Amino acid sequence: MNALFLLFLFCSCSDYMVEKLGIEKDKIVELSNLLYKNYGTTMAGLRAIGYDFDYDEYHSYVHGRLPYDNLKPDPQLRSLLLTLPLRKILFTNADKVHAAKALIKLGLEDCFQGIICFETLNPTHKNTVSDDEDDIEFLGSAVATTDVPSSPEIFDIIGHFAELKPGPSATLLPKTPIVCKPQESAIELALKIAKINPQRTLFFDDSVRNIQAGKCVDLHTVLVGTSQRPKGADYALESIHNIKQALPELWETDMKSEVSYSGQVTVETPVTA
Repeated sequence: MNALFLLFLFCSCSDYMVEKLGIEKDKIVELSNLLYKNYGTTMAGLRAIGYDFDYDEYHSYVHGRLPYDNLKPDPQLRSLLLTLPLRKILFTNADKVHAAKALIKLGLEDCFQGIICFETLNPTHKNTVSDDEDDIEFLGSAVATTDVPSSPEIFDIIGHFAELKPGPSATLLPKTPIVCKPQESAIELALKIAKINPQRTLFFDDSVRNIQAGKCVDLHTVLVGTSQRPKGADYALESIHNIKQALPELWETDMKSEVSYSGQVTVETPVTA
């Protein structure tokens, strides 16, 4: 996600927290940082500490203000994806509407065999997610879950960390009912839904935390956005456009018969490009 989108996303999320949840404006930055750091997404953190809200309304409000027109078609990435003879699944914490809009703006709407999104892992009003756009297949039957009721009081996570002292007596943070990256359970559920063998799969992400979580569930991992390979990453790509340069064997014709439909590839030697 580019810097402009991140800025708009933060501003939209901050506005939602102030306007819809009544959170004091001067606490937004610190609260958002703590929620993101400890829960993976601000949304997951808000639900954990006791705020109750409609997921669709949240996504509509926050993503509705994003500058989608600033996203331009990426013919180079489209060519790489379409010529890559492997099954390709998009796994995002975002909702299906945002995922669809972004893919269409980038010209990548027909480059994936499936999408696992927020609704796939967090069903709310229906048991399956199968009535989406014809050109996008949202994978699998959503796993039935029971929503965790909100606490009658909001957990003061800012105060918690301000007073926290090391040791076994430290209060544990409340759990979130939202399933999302970088939770290992979220990645395992996504693999199960997509019927993917993690040991024969490449997992691309621009988040070190997500990559490290993927490595913990036996995925072969590719960190995108830097040439520095941190712990947990088998590969590091400065740009996703470097994938063919770093992993030319994925396009080799003698592999196509093996991986054309299985989406499986064995990764043996780490490459930094």
